[in-house]
Amino acid sequence: MELSLLAITAMSLLGVFAGWLGSIVGIGGGLIIVPVLVLGFGFDIRVAVATSLVAVVATSTAAGSSYVGRGLANMRLGMTLEVATTIGGIMGGLIAVLVSPSLLSGLFAVLMLATALTVVRGGRKPERVDAEASDSEPDAEPIGWEEPGTLAGAYYDEHRGELVRYGANRLALGAAASLVAGTVSGMLGVGGGFMKVPAMTEGMGVPIKVAAATSNFMIGVTAVASLFIYFARGYVEPYAAAPVALGVVGGALVGAATSSRVSPTVLRRLLVAVLVLVSLQMALKAFGVDVGR
Repeated sequence: MELSLLAITAMSLLGVFAGWLGSIVGIGGGLIIVPVLVLGFGFDIRVAVATSLVAVVATSTAAGSSYVGRGLANMRLGMTLEVATTIGGIMGGLIAVLVSPSLLSGLFAVLMLATALTVVRGGRKPERVDAEASDSEPDAEPIGWEEPGTLAGAYYDEHRGELVRYGANRLALGAAASLVAGTVSGMLGVGGGFMKVPAMTEGMGVPIKVAAATSNFMIGVTAVASLFIYFARGYVEPYAAAPVALGVVGGALVGAATSSRVSPTVLRRLLVAVLVLVSLQMALKAFGVDVGR
């Protein structure tokens, strides 16, 4: 595949934007990359998915490491859920060619709209703050503290100026959602964060900043598992993947550096906007509208 300098530059800019938004809301950027590559560049959907998976790995590597270093990602929770997600990612890559694209797009559109409605209607319950370890004692526990033997933890919220404690409940629900998210990620190259973040926030009671950071850590592992299948089938195009991935790294670093200064309400609205936008595109594809031309 030969690309002009203009096309490579445009792909790099696409990667910057996708990486920034992906790292902010924990979706990996694939929700933007795949439709733009298909609509704007005329890519085969399978090549676009493979390119997106490479970008997802880049996003996770860049932003995930930053989140871990700042104590926002809950590593124990992420590694626990990632077992189910990786299994799903492999399953998704294997069955991608067996599922009707129109049926898959229709189901995906319904699923994303349902997730958006859940986030909007659920609203975040106020995050519980420990009175003895708030901004008067910010060093009472290490940043990113995790309670031994549990999935609970705490982080220092720069926006609120408080130490926020949280728990992680209904692990079975989170694992089931992670399995489905991994399967969808393997089939569509969207990272799966759009399902993992609401599952952790609405289903498990994890603060949205921790959920987004943990999702960023998880999606890279899932994408690698699926990417092996696309690589074996010859759908990975280095000339397309490289500029997108490089742009994504830059955007993801900016997003990771600024996320803690953004209101959780703003993060929630960004997530809902992305869900609705992509669900509409998937609905058009399900009804036979060729949105890729």
